[in-house]
Amino acid sequence: MTTLRAGWIITQRDLAHWVRQPWGPIFGLMFSIMLLLVFGFLFGGAINVPGGGDYIAYLLPGMMALSMLFGVESTATAMGNDARKGITDRFRAMPIGSASVALGRVGADMTNSTVELLVMLVGGLAVGWRITGDATAAALAVLLLLLLRFSMLWIGIFIGLRFRGEGATSAVQVLVWPIGFLSTAIVSAETMPGWLGAIAAWNPLSATATAARELFGNPTGVTGGVLADHAVLLAVAWPVLLTAIFAPLSARAYRRLRA
Repeated sequence: MTTLRAGWIITQRDLAHWVRQPWGPIFGLMFSIMLLLVFGFLFGGAINVPGGGDYIAYLLPGMMALSMLFGVESTATAMGNDARKGITDRFRAMPIGSASVALGRVGADMTNSTVELLVMLVGGLAVGWRITGDATAAALAVLLLLLLRFSMLWIGIFIGLRFRGEGATSAVQVLVWPIGFLSTAIVSAETMPGWLGAIAAWNPLSATATAARELFGNPTGVTGGVLADHAVLLAVAWPVLLTAIFAPLSARAYRRLRA
């Protein structure tokens, strides 16, 4: 059996779990929508966007990027649980390529993330958000968001294999929340103290959020600095770099896995 064929079968297996137990993806989507409503309608009136523009238009692409980051928790938890229960070791005992298990998880999680992103796009349009850029640029924005998710997948796979079970969940929560909020996903870096804003501007999440805003034709909240001129380039470079680091680390963790 080829690696791709085995990976597709494992993808179907993971998707079948979501069909039987859909509450995990549903609650994940509801959490992202809840954050959108809280920041957009509860706090949004007190938040100004540098350079001008509507805060909802600024926020929604940032929330899409944030949801791509938060998905790393479900990836790590699923990989960790499979490793802890010995399911991954059963896969290792089968005559399939060593990359098949990771490809299966990538396929399932990218499918789930694509659906989640489409739901957020439709939900955003329903609450008044609009795409003012052209269709090609908007499609590129969606691809950049999914590219960020792809790189986060490899981080999740590595953490899940390395820490397993509950340890994986705790490790991801410690990682995700500071990275998610120390970015321009919710507020502009220019509203932060100088040193903190500099850190936020170089956050990979900030690059994707700013590039998505630019391509959707929404306010970017950026009036100068590296994000003003190179957001799209950074939104490609950061995920490629993270994938180049964590995909080999994930393969190494898989080879060294012990039940």
